[in-house]
Amino acid sequence: MKLVTYRATVETAARLGVIADDLVVDVARLGASFDETMPDSMLGLIDLGRPGLDALRAMLDECEGSFPPGTAMALANVRLLAPIPRPRKNIFGIGLNYLDHVAESSSALDTSADLPKQPVIFSKPPTSVIGPGEPIRHNKAITQQLDWEVELAVIIGTTASRIAREDALSHVFGYSVMIDVSARDNRRAGQWIFSKGMDSYAPFGPCIVTADDIPDPQALDLWLTVNGVEKQRSNTAKMLFKVDELIADISSGITLEPGDIIATGTPEGVGAGRKPQEWMWPGDTVVASVEGIGTIRHPVIDVTTG
Repeated sequence: MKLVTYRATVETAARLGVIADDLVVDVARLGASFDETMPDSMLGLIDLGRPGLDALRAMLDECEGSFPPGTAMALANVRLLAPIPRPRKNIFGIGLNYLDHVAESSSALDTSADLPKQPVIFSKPPTSVIGPGEPIRHNKAITQQLDWEVELAVIIGTTASRIAREDALSHVFGYSVMIDVSARDNRRAGQWIFSKGMDSYAPFGPCIVTADDIPDPQALDLWLTVNGVEKQRSNTAKMLFKVDELIADISSGITLEPGDIIATGTPEGVGAGRKPQEWMWPGDTVVASVEGIGTIRHPVIDVTTG
C-alpha cells in the first residue's frame, strides 16, 4: 500500500489516506463506513502494528475499487504533506554509505578515504522535515554551499532493541524518499547536525510504501535532478551497510521505536564532489525519486536574514 498524509483544502487538518489508482481514500472515513475505528494519522496507523494494516487492506479489498461516498477523492485535488509531518524523534542519518560517495567525499570534504568499519550516524531534528512541493530554504548569510543527497528512507514499525540482523526487516513499517540537504560549509569540528539539520533540510515523501510491497530494499534505483539535469543515479544494492545492518547497528545501543526514520545514505554525484563544485541556489528545482515509491519536487528559495 501507498500511504499518504494529505489535506483536502488549505483550511482542513492533515489526514491519513491510501492511494488507490488516481484516488486518495481517507482511512478513518473508510473505517467508519465499515463501523470500524481507524486512525486519521500515519503515526496512529503505525502504532496499531500489523493488525491495523491487515484491517485496512481487508476493507480496501472488499471495496474492489468502488469506495463508499465521501471516502475517496481525486489525488490531483489534494495536497500531499510529509508522510509523518512531525516525527516524534530526530531522524537517524547515515553518512558515507555508498562506495563511490566515500571516494568523492574524501577528496572534496576531507573525510577519510577508508571505508567505514561501522555506520556513520548523525541526526536531523523533526523541524527539518518538509513535504512534497515545499521550498528548501537557502539563507546566504549562513551557507554558500547548499548540497543535495537523494536517499531511501526507512520507517520503523515495531520497537527494535538489540535485535539481530536477520530479524531487522521484520521491524520495518515501510519506505519513503528523502533528500538529505546539507550546508557543507557548516560542519562544526566534525559535527554535522547544524549542517544537515536546519529548517527544510529533510524533504520527505510523497508516501510511505508498506514493507510488504518492497520485499527487497536493496534492489531499488534512486536518482536526483537539479533543474532537469541528472546529478545522481544509483541502486540501493550499492549500500555499504544494508538496511538490516543499519537497524541492527543502531538498535544495539539506541532503541528504535514505531515511527522512527532512518535516512540510509546517498550515492555519488553530490555537488561537493563535482569538478567544479556545484551548489543549490534560489530559483533551482530539485527532484528526487526512488523506484517503486515515488518522486518529490522542491523549489529552492531565498530566506536570507541579516
